[in-house]
Order: sequence, then structure tokens, then C-alpha cells
Amino acid sequence: MGSANTTGSAARKARIEEMRRAEQARERRGRVLVIGGSVVAVVALVAGGVFVVRSQSGDDAPAADSKASGNFVTGKDGVRTWKGKLGRTHVTRTVKYPTEPPVGGDHNQVWMNCNGDVYTKALNNMNAVHSLEHGAVWVTYNSKASKADVDALAAKVKKTPYTLMSPDDAQPDPIMLTAWGNQRTVTGAGDPNVDAFFAKFVQGQQTPEPGAACTGGLPQ
Repeated sequence: MGSANTTGSAARKARIEEMRRAEQARERRGRVLVIGGSVVAVVALVAGGVFVVRSQSGDDAPAADSKASGNFVTGKDGVRTWKGKLGRTHVTRTVKYPTEPPVGGDHNQVWMNCNGDVYTKALNNMNAVHSLEHGAVWVTYNSKASKADVDALAAKVKKTPYTLMSPDDAQPDPIMLTAWGNQRTVTGAGDPNVDAFFAKFVQGQQTPEPGAACTGGLPQ
């Protein structure tokens, strides 16, 4: 049994390291694109001005809700899986989600950085949902969570790519874990379901955009 756990742990560490290397490569490409974009912007200004063109596609269409319809179904492992539609349109208006924290739906075009980022203030759900779309696990807690648990979870998040953490006083339980279309409550940082959730959902099969960046977004 110990051998199996060791093998599983080694495989997970290898997967995280592979994701970290991929993320670093994306960062390098991003810097090149930023430099190139800056040059183009300067040329455009010199040419006579900057014009903002609103796209007529669905990506910029305003929305009053998340385009999420369905309900949770709880599995034997305690994970609640959303059964139904989760929209994925980029929108500019505030989105109202049917759950807190949300597990998916229409969202802002900019994601929250989720490369092991720990935030001390509540996030805009619309940006955090975009991070879920990229395969991140979102750890949230309210004022009923103990400081010891919050600190221990923060330490875990900081060493795990494709995760982020933030307070959420609107959620119903002290500590909750969320991935795209999936969510569960845990009793504390030492709950074995924390590791199980991370192992299954960090860049898991539920990810709509596997390999998409978790850097280059909002740092809050």
C-alpha cells in the first residue's frame, strides 16, 4: 500500500513539474508577444490615433446571468458535479451565478493568475471562473475557517501550479474546493479529500481549455 502511495505521489509531482515547465515556456512567449504588441501600438498612435472596435461576436455580448442551467449531483466521493449547461462566453456585464463560489458559466475575458496564487481579498467571480476554465482548482474560505487551516491551505496552494486561493464570505461552508463543474466542502487542511480533489481536478479531465495559461492575467 505504501509503495502505491509513493508511486502515485511521484507521478503527481512529475505532472506538476511538467505543468510548471510548460507555464514558464508560455511566460517567455508572452513576453515576446507583449514587446511585439507594444511596437504595434506605438506605430498605430503615430499613424493617427487609436480606434476601439467592439466585436459583434458573442465574445463581447453583454449577459445578465451566467448561462448556467442545471443542478448539482453528489457522488459517492462527496464531490458535487454540475449536471447541465455551463456557458463559456466572454462577457462585459456583471454575471450572476447560481452557486457560490461559481463552478463555471459565462465569464470575463481576463482570468485571475492561478499559478499557486494566494489572495487575501475576495475575487471578482467572473475572473476566477475564467481560471477554472483553464483547469485551475480554486480554494475558498469564509470567516468560520480557522487561521491554522487557512495558513496550511495557502502553503499547499503556493507550491501547486494551476491553483488559487481567496476568501469568500458569501459561501455557505468554511472551506470549499472548486474546479470547472465540480465542487466540494472539506473539514480542514488535513482532510484527505483536499489531496484527492487536487489530484483529480488540477488540469483534470473536466478542463475546457487544458494547458491554457495561469499567468499573464490579473494579479488582483
